[in-house]
Amino acid sequence: MFRVQVPATTANIGSGFDCLGLALDLYNTLEVEEIGEGLEIQVFGEGAGELPHSKENLVYRSLLRTYQELGITPPPLRLKMTNEIPLARGLGSSAAAIVAGIVAANQLTGQTIPRERLLDLAVEVEGHPDNVTPALLGGLVISAPKGDKAGYHCLRLEPPQELQAVVCIPEFRVVTEDARRSLPEQIPHADAVFNIGRVSLLLGAIVSKRWDLLSAAMEDKLHQPYRRHLVPGLEGVFAQAMEAGALGVALSGSGPSVAALVNCKATTVGMAMEEAFGRANIKSRSLALGLNSPGAKIIKV
Repeated sequence: MFRVQVPATTANIGSGFDCLGLALDLYNTLEVEEIGEGLEIQVFGEGAGELPHSKENLVYRSLLRTYQELGITPPPLRLKMTNEIPLARGLGSSAAAIVAGIVAANQLTGQTIPRERLLDLAVEVEGHPDNVTPALLGGLVISAPKGDKAGYHCLRLEPPQELQAVVCIPEFRVVTEDARRSLPEQIPHADAVFNIGRVSLLLGAIVSKRWDLLSAAMEDKLHQPYRRHLVPGLEGVFAQAMEAGALGVALSGSGPSVAALVNCKATTVGMAMEEAFGRANIKSRSLALGLNSPGAKIIKV
């Protein structure tokens, strides 16, 4: 028996659309035990009563895909899932499920698959890399397609421990596919240049610890303006977070959660975002989370 612990993630960080992701100290835990026969799945916490207890469960489907990679059949298993990451809130719940299944399969089969191939499998199941790469590797991960070749270049940076992420989570959900359908097929050249400058500034600010540049660096013209209608009160949440002391603020992934980076005043910033959502008649809760360094890890029981 062993456990797999996988962190939540916040993708994009504003300007890094589909190429940046950051792991957070909020976790889903998968307990894995070989049994005599069949498949037993238990779900506790977030998603209990909603997530399937069958082979359709995303954790098991990801585990099965990894076994297929090796050309073998998984043994009878008991999978116990204890989830802290809320579903469909832009915090990487599906990425955590995928990574948990893949890492569990690799552990069960003797860790025979290289880390790079595990990343490829995770992206294959998820469809894009911005959440699964930090969920697996931890830290701040830059992902870029290899162009003519399959797969992605992934570069992990150590997360700045001086910062926290304050995440405000509304009660309603946004489905990633709906958020992607909101995006235009083409964008103005000037907007592309704007985001190239901003994401370059963001990485430079993090590496050089220039927290004063984060506000400008997290600005975006590629996805947030087109998704604003999916999150009522979003502009007010951004504005109040900054007024309360946030260094920068962005939609977390495709939303509806909002993530602010802070080096102090975490409680104040969280309350300000909750109040702003409240003015739009939306209930929400906020969490102050450290930035995760290890990524997915195995815990022996």
